[in-house]
Amino acid sequence: MNRLKLFLQLSTAAVFFGRAYQHLYWDAPFRTLLWDEQIMSGIVQSFSSLSWEEYINSMVVDDGINAVIDGFGWFYVICGIITLGMKWMPRMIQRLILLGGIGLVFLALLLWKEKFYSVGQFFEYSLQFSLPFFFYHLWKREKVGVKFIFWLKLATAVTFVCHGLYAVGYYPQPVTFMNMTVEITGWSDTIASGFLKLMGFLDFVVAVLIFLPRTARPALLYMFVWGFLTALARIWTNFDFGNIGEHLHQTAFAFLYRVGHFLVPLGLWRGEPKG
Repeated sequence: MNRLKLFLQLSTAAVFFGRAYQHLYWDAPFRTLLWDEQIMSGIVQSFSSLSWEEYINSMVVDDGINAVIDGFGWFYVICGIITLGMKWMPRMIQRLILLGGIGLVFLALLLWKEKFYSVGQFFEYSLQFSLPFFFYHLWKREKVGVKFIFWLKLATAVTFVCHGLYAVGYYPQPVTFMNMTVEITGWSDTIASGFLKLMGFLDFVVAVLIFLPRTARPALLYMFVWGFLTALARIWTNFDFGNIGEHLHQTAFAFLYRVGHFLVPLGLWRGEPKG
């Protein structure tokens, strides 16, 4: 199970660095909250002299929001460094990754709000935002217990189920899913949509099978392969060999914060009893 700890460490660092890059170089959906008049207008009027129109059009406010986003990004960089260097860090410093985990939960809530409060959108990030807590627990306890494995499997299963909800069309199939499938395979939209529905159904199946002793290993192996392919698709789609640096700048962070989607199933697979 030492290998599981390593995979959790790498996955946790990857999600921190991936989200850090997103915050520092692209964007994070803080404005979906901070520009929500229903939620924020009362707060703005209570703590400032600005009207709502002045608030949303203020360059000072906008610069402040950008500074907050950058601040979260640098904090995630620090959390990633702490994660990789845990054995050299004082206990109080180690605990910062738990704050980083809370930040990831907050980010998932913002993404959930941005997607019109679709429950599946929030829980699709279950594994990502729970990784710091799993890793910290395992780092402190050393021993992997049955309950720990159950909860780690549950976070993995929920992530795959919620991903499957989009793939099968319970929620509208994301344009990005279709574009990636068509670009990589060359299939028509109809065939690509059918393929996504099939893979979404398989997401549901393996989410159950990982809890059954006889089927856990093949189901986890499937999750490893499919998790890797769906993460790699973020980079591979429309890959620009003429401008690799810019292409990776635009896409690699989305691969990074999905590393846990395949490394965690691999770690669980290696620890699952054979036969």
